[in-house]
Amino acid sequence: MIPTSRSTFLRLAALVLMASALVSCSSTKIGDGAKITKVKYYHLISGRPTIVADPAINFERDHYLYGAVSKADVLARTGHYYTLFWKVEDRTQPVTVRFEYRQANSGLVTKVQEQEITDIHRSNSTRFQVIGPEYITQGRVSAWKMSILRGKQELVSSASNLWN
Repeated sequence: MIPTSRSTFLRLAALVLMASALVSCSSTKIGDGAKITKVKYYHLISGRPTIVADPAINFERDHYLYGAVSKADVLARTGHYYTLFWKVEDRTQPVTVRFEYRQANSGLVTKVQEQEITDIHRSNSTRFQVIGPEYITQGRVSAWKMSILRGKQELVSSASNLWN
C-alpha cells in the first residue's frame, strides 16, 4: 500500500468501528408497535453540593431545586427522578405508562406509579419521581421497570439491571 491509500484505509476503518460502536451502545428497546428510546435518571441528594468548575454539571441540581427556599423544601425534593422517552406507532388509542420500583428499606415490595396518556405525539416523554417522605422513609430506589401498556397488553418495557 502506498501512504495515501493506507491513510484512507485507516480513516475508513476508524469510521466503520465508530459506527458499529454507536449502534451497539444504543439504548432503544423495541416491542409490539412501541419503542423506548431512553430512560433518563437523576438522583438528587440533600446536603452540600460538590463544587465543580463546569456550570453545566450543576444545572440539573439547580433545576430540580428551583424555588426551594428552606431546608424543608430541599428535603421534600430529595430523591429519584426518572424521565422515559418513548414512541408508539398507533397514536389513536390511549396508552398507560407504568413505573414499577423497589426501594432499599422495603425489601421485595414492588410499588407502582401509572400515568394514562391520551394525547400521544410522535415523540413522548413521561416523568416519574420518588421523592420526599417516601424517599426518606423507604430509602433509595434499588430496582425499577418501565412499561408501556395498551389495555392489558405490554407493548414494550425497559428495566434496570437489578430487576428480576
